[in-house]
Amino acid sequence: ISYFPKSFNNFLCFSFSHSGSGATPHQGAYSREEELLRERKRLGAFGITSYDYHAKTGLFLFQASNSLFYCQDGGSNGFIQSAPVKPVEIKSQCSGTRMDPKICCGHPDFIAFVNNNDLWIANIRTGEERRLTYCHKGLDNVKDDPRSAGVATFVIQEEFDRFTGYWWNPSVAEDADGIKTLLLLYEEVDETEVEIIHVPSPALEERKADAYRYPRTGSKNPRATLKLLEIKTDRRGRIVSTQDNQLVVPFSSLFPGTEYIARVGWTSDGKFGWAVLLDRSQRKLQLVLLPSALFVPVTADPVLRQDSVGAVPSSTHPYIIYEENTDVWINVHDIFYPFIQNTEDEFTFIWVNESKTGFRHLYKITSVLQQGCYQVWSPCIAGNFRCLVKEELTLTGGEWEVLARHGSKIWVNEETKLVYFQGTRDTPLEHHLYVVSYESPGDVVRLTKPGFSHSCSVSQNFDVFVSHYSNVSTPPCVHLYKLTCSEEDPLHIVPEFWASLMESPGCPGDYNPPHIFDFAGKSGYQLYGMVYRPHNLQPGRKHPTVLFVYGGPQLAIAGAPVTVWMAYDTGYTERYMDVPEKNQQGYEEGSVALHVDKLPSEPNRLLILHGFLDENVHFFHTNFLVSQIIRAGKPYQLQVYPNERHSIRCPESGEHYEIMLLHFLQQYL
Repeated sequence: ISYFPKSFNNFLCFSFSHSGSGATPHQGAYSREEELLRERKRLGAFGITSYDYHAKTGLFLFQASNSLFYCQDGGSNGFIQSAPVKPVEIKSQCSGTRMDPKICCGHPDFIAFVNNNDLWIANIRTGEERRLTYCHKGLDNVKDDPRSAGVATFVIQEEFDRFTGYWWNPSVAEDADGIKTLLLLYEEVDETEVEIIHVPSPALEERKADAYRYPRTGSKNPRATLKLLEIKTDRRGRIVSTQDNQLVVPFSSLFPGTEYIARVGWTSDGKFGWAVLLDRSQRKLQLVLLPSALFVPVTADPVLRQDSVGAVPSSTHPYIIYEENTDVWINVHDIFYPFIQNTEDEFTFIWVNESKTGFRHLYKITSVLQQGCYQVWSPCIAGNFRCLVKEELTLTGGEWEVLARHGSKIWVNEETKLVYFQGTRDTPLEHHLYVVSYESPGDVVRLTKPGFSHSCSVSQNFDVFVSHYSNVSTPPCVHLYKLTCSEEDPLHIVPEFWASLMESPGCPGDYNPPHIFDFAGKSGYQLYGMVYRPHNLQPGRKHPTVLFVYGGPQLAIAGAPVTVWMAYDTGYTERYMDVPEKNQQGYEEGSVALHVDKLPSEPNRLLILHGFLDENVHFFHTNFLVSQIIRAGKPYQLQVYPNERHSIRCPESGEHYEIMLLHFLQQYL
């Protein structure tokens, strides 16, 4: 707040507390946790929207109707039932919603889930259920209950697209007595120093404000660490014991300067946990390996802790196997494929890098794991645990990109040494499935039909892929293709149409497809656009045109706008604008609410729409903007949706929103 001119300070010292407003029928179908997760995922579908699947047994696990269910079909021997399967409800002693359920990879009788910001485990066969962590107290007061386990924080979900906070180890150890050890890596978060804001509650009967932890730019972020749960089970599937383990050295000491844990997982053999770490500026990225032996039991007894620390081998430490640095920012992606180690001192993986060339491409990297170079209890300095990169092999290149965000995947066939990926090599207007050799990279082979944009998935045996594809003249269809290749030339793959899962319904007779155009931008790169022409298009006649940008030349429509960048979150804002104390001028120049004198004085030029319950771009932004507009004597139109958040969910609100937009455009454009 102090970084703005003094004349604005009174306006920026705001509170988000408002009285509650009426609930509509669409609210109440989901718990608060589910509702907020749907907002972060921009999820508009209803019913079963996600599931976990255990390929070896064909077990499906999913949320529905405020409960958990499982069913079984398929598995390694193919589908085992011809009739529809009947889901089985998993009963629970927990009150509240069981969030983010996952099947234990190595022992699929067990599942884990999050309930009230803590982790639980359950056996779906016996019904046994146990709480694993005790971070959250279950208090109504957010201020006094700042800790959570296994839950991704707001900024991590909203700005980094990570929606989970725990990860099962894919392997399970079993001793001679039949005792199995399951490992679960999880994130523990402390939000004590994160600012609390208040947003109106949708519950009519409560008429109060909901409290949220919200890190505004320049303020404190949550403090996060990684911990390891060890669960032992007997031959009957009963839980024998659970043990919470922490890093032998605090996370902040091992990785000084780390602000965000962007991605986490396990190597396929379960030997290492791995994590992608970012500093606050998001200009430095580290890919690290964490051996399980780096974690020691959590205990309040200093003697027991000292014994545990002393038992950690001196050669045990984390490894920074790759590091990226840039002078702009790093876009976090979802592509990391670790190979199983052939030697103890080397680690090979496939990674995506955008900062090298400005285009996102695949690299096969081998890093040297130097054993015993550091003592973990010695003071950590920058460069500790950093591994030498022995080889970095470029697999793809050029002025196009490999798709690597928003759930994109690669499929690696270690027998044929091929990697399948999706990208824009042919044209930025189309997504295609490609394949390239990672042993002797060179030719990149396209496997999908040109003229369409495809979303693909390759089978685990690499013999089939499914494509959901369309273009501006063809509605979506889903086709299955067989992949065949010769042993002499594995890269010579011929996709063969096999089956149709969904045919395109075809376009209506009066459908007028959009026209795609392109032009050279000032940067020298070709830019593309799409124009939807009216049915009554007449050559030489001017037509009103709607332009999808942040503002139009004739009139503008702004939905849930950020009008004061000082009031938006850390992860997004600082990525592009740095922290306020280092860029005061940028924050002032970029905040539209501070420049309302430049808005037009003619009426019907500006329409603002905002959900009153928005917990992402808070209603404060519109409130402050309108206050400034009124002070400047400028005209505006405002449409508030009292029971909506950042995304409009209620069908009636959605219909009203569309009619409002169309009416405004038709009347005044």
